[in-house]
Amino acid sequence: MTIAALDVSQYRLPLDPPLTDATHGAMTVFDLIIVDIRTEDGATGSGYTYTAGRASGAIRSLIEDDFKPLLIGADAGRIEALWQRLWHAVHYVGRGGPVSFAQAAVDVALWDLKARRAELPLWRLLGGHDPEVACYAGGIDLQDPIEELLARTERRIEDGFRAIKMKVGRPNVHEDVERVGAMRNLLGDGFPLMVDANMGWRAGAAVQAARLLRPFDLVWLEEPVAPDDFPAHRRVRDVGIPVAAGENLHTLAEFQALLAAGGADFPEPDLATCGGITVWRKVAALAEAYGLPVTSHGVHDLHVHVLAAAANASYLEIHGFGLEQFIAHPLEMRDGKAVAPDRPGHGVVFDRERLGAFAI
Repeated sequence: MTIAALDVSQYRLPLDPPLTDATHGAMTVFDLIIVDIRTEDGATGSGYTYTAGRASGAIRSLIEDDFKPLLIGADAGRIEALWQRLWHAVHYVGRGGPVSFAQAAVDVALWDLKARRAELPLWRLLGGHDPEVACYAGGIDLQDPIEELLARTERRIEDGFRAIKMKVGRPNVHEDVERVGAMRNLLGDGFPLMVDANMGWRAGAAVQAARLLRPFDLVWLEEPVAPDDFPAHRRVRDVGIPVAAGENLHTLAEFQALLAAGGADFPEPDLATCGGITVWRKVAALAEAYGLPVTSHGVHDLHVHVLAAAANASYLEIHGFGLEQFIAHPLEMRDGKAVAPDRPGHGVVFDRERLGAFAI
């Protein structure tokens, strides 16, 4: 399983309409970085990561200039050893940030290659707990008028979703309360509803918002404060509202600190930005040791595999930044659940010709 070739491609995809949240404002493009690995005997695997339009060049450079020379000639089956090799090779400038994104793309490609060689879907290779995963529709809807917010929600229910997430973090918290109240009235009691503040508040404002939102029986309040303000996460939890956090944490150590501080009910690693499947599984195991479920962020075509393999799996976020139009086999849903594919590897096959129009 000697690695003979590694190629990196980079694309800038338009987001139409733009995505808007409380911290990032309007996001108009989505950068996709794909890694393709081939071994001497012809086995292949692909992996990918993403950014919201900035720093993708740095990620590509890390992979091509620093990681590729360390991977050519190496045994593709020694995934943990290769992860550690890359991590320590650039740790002076790494230990998170773009390094974790770059490692993620490589790591996913190696796991895909291993599963394809074994002729197994990735979720089975990783343990095969349950191929049907509870899921929810992720919303980027902070600026939508209430009427459009509710209309969009009705369409998602018609599409088969049995859980919904909406954005909060409007300039006036009472606007958030009004919008969440309207959603709860539409959905009815007991329908799973999550809200996401995208780090939009400081600790005091987050605590106030949590108190005002608590009566709406939310599954969770996501990212109420800055991702590394772990004491503030705990303060929000102490109000009595569950907290999801971690999409902007990029190392295992950060998740350990979050959970040790009592900062989350639903750890939320993103395998495309936290170092890959190798790290995501360690975060899931850490969460299980704390008696917690694990959830995910974005890139649902990959996360369905790791959640299907995890005994403590919670919800899968269905939100792919528009990648569905470039993928041959979009994720299947059945009775409100996502179904992990039975194709070898992760099963994500990009339309490279169509993507080519957006290459950078």
